[in-house]
Amino acid sequence: MSLAPRVVIVHRTTEYEELVAHHGTHGQAAFFLSSRGRDIEEVAERHRRTRRALTDVAAAIPLTWRQSRVERGDLDRFLFAPEDVVVVVGQDGLVANVAKYLAGQPVVGIDADPGRNPGVLVRHRPADAKRLLAAALSPAASVDELTMVEAVADDTQRLLALNEIYVGAAGHQTARYRLRVEGVGGVEGRAGDAAGGGGGTGGDDPGVVEAQASSGVLVGTGTGATGWIRSVWEGRGGPLPLPRPTEDGLVWFVREAWPSPVTGTSRVAGLLSATSRLSLTVESERLIAFGDGMEGDALELTWGQSVRVGICGGRLRLVV
Repeated sequence: MSLAPRVVIVHRTTEYEELVAHHGTHGQAAFFLSSRGRDIEEVAERHRRTRRALTDVAAAIPLTWRQSRVERGDLDRFLFAPEDVVVVVGQDGLVANVAKYLAGQPVVGIDADPGRNPGVLVRHRPADAKRLLAAALSPAASVDELTMVEAVADDTQRLLALNEIYVGAAGHQTARYRLRVEGVGGVEGRAGDAAGGGGGTGGDDPGVVEAQASSGVLVGTGTGATGWIRSVWEGRGGPLPLPRPTEDGLVWFVREAWPSPVTGTSRVAGLLSATSRLSLTVESERLIAFGDGMEGDALELTWGQSVRVGICGGRLRLVV
């Protein structure tokens, strides 16, 4: 007999809960905030909205289905099953946090605080949960298959992300490495192009290795193009077309490349296709790679190691 579907509700500790846990009581937390010109009632009201959203979603789960909850900090210790329907209640970033732990399970994004979140990934309201849960298990379910990015080190370490992967030094100091675009369909942008000048985005020497010193490299998806990647893109004048969230393409940027007698700045941005990879060989004592801003869950890379970043074979299935 097949198991009943299981709904896994993913949430995160609210700011109010963190404040009370740190200061001990509501009153002490209120005093702390008031001394800094803030009112705890604003924080408490957001907490209440989140709790109401969680209650409404739980109530919408059919009685014959199983259910479980997991807090963001416990995601790396939670085992998702193939039959799960994942309901993320919170911010857009929480969907990105859970994406790396999934293997094709449908995801429903519920906005717990409408008006404060862009709603790129948490597109629905708590009142929609019942309808969306039923739709998620239908073979005809309407889903967006969102492209993900992966980093694979030469020692088989592997990291997935929905928005972007950062490769650089811990603390964002100067990182030293050798950079190369591998494969077919990679397009490199030169320094002039990335700054908004120059005559396009084409690189006529694909595969050429350049030694660089920078504050790190970002490789992002079309979903990530609404966040950190977009801020870098806009700072460069937007010469490269950003990929769409469902497109088989990535965009990459080198942050603050530094020219010296032994390091260059001619390859600082570009596009990756499904058949190309960005390869970095470490020339520092220690570099890290982490995804979607979760620096605590990072790959450790030492001198001489290489890491290849490109499109992941799996995708996030976001119910629309």
